[in-house]
Amino acid sequence: MRHTLPIAPQFYVTAPQPCPYLEGRMERKLFTALQGDAATKLNDSLSKQGFRRSQNVLYRPSCAECSACMSARIDVSKFTPTRSQRRVSKRGAYLDRRATSPWATEEQYDLFREYLDGRHATGGMADMDMFEFAAMVEETPIRSRLIEYTHNRKLHAVCLTDILDDGLSMVYSFFDPALEKLSLGTYIILDHINIARELGLPYIYLGYWVPGSRKMDYKAKFEGLEIYKGGQWTPLGDPSQYSSDVHPLSNDPIAEQVAQIKLPDGRI
Repeated sequence: MRHTLPIAPQFYVTAPQPCPYLEGRMERKLFTALQGDAATKLNDSLSKQGFRRSQNVLYRPSCAECSACMSARIDVSKFTPTRSQRRVSKRGAYLDRRATSPWATEEQYDLFREYLDGRHATGGMADMDMFEFAAMVEETPIRSRLIEYTHNRKLHAVCLTDILDDGLSMVYSFFDPALEKLSLGTYIILDHINIARELGLPYIYLGYWVPGSRKMDYKAKFEGLEIYKGGQWTPLGDPSQYSSDVHPLSNDPIAEQVAQIKLPDGRI
């Protein structure tokens, strides 16, 4: 009888490139492939350690002199909507929610293009074509869903969502930029909190919060927000107490970072 030993994930680092959040900074990412029968367990485990999924890859920031980017999640049990957020929920109550398999459509892509052209015309995704959009949506080795928000059969918003063992991870969301008064970005998060409560899941993973980045300010407005810093999740507290200043000793060397990663089979 032949026995095969489990192969540990291999971790790599991207080449430096301009940071999309803080002007004048360079970013690197630590990443590993997400594939095979163990993909779900690996995604669940590394998501709790600040990693994010993009198609078949898990990554987290690993910049040489900057540690501003921090993974953020909402503790659903500690979330209470603000008055402004209650108004957002009320304004969006007319929308119909539908969860579908991660399969890209032309209608989704058209809305995606409107969103990019209206909100992120100079961003890294600005030139994505239909095939690249389909890959972003469909290339997932884990349990993922597209959450669509419609009214009278017209698509207003979409969120690609991963279902983890302890929460929902909002991989990417987009919406009609012409409906700015509805605050659809905030509405989608609020509705995901409702979905998590319906499913009995404790967390909503939001991606990264970056002090000093106006693009990320909205995440700090959700009560119950936690950040992953120093190898553990802690309540955000006062956002003004965080700094995006750089320091040459901000991060451990790559080899030490990899050595500290806990894998789902108990290995480190």
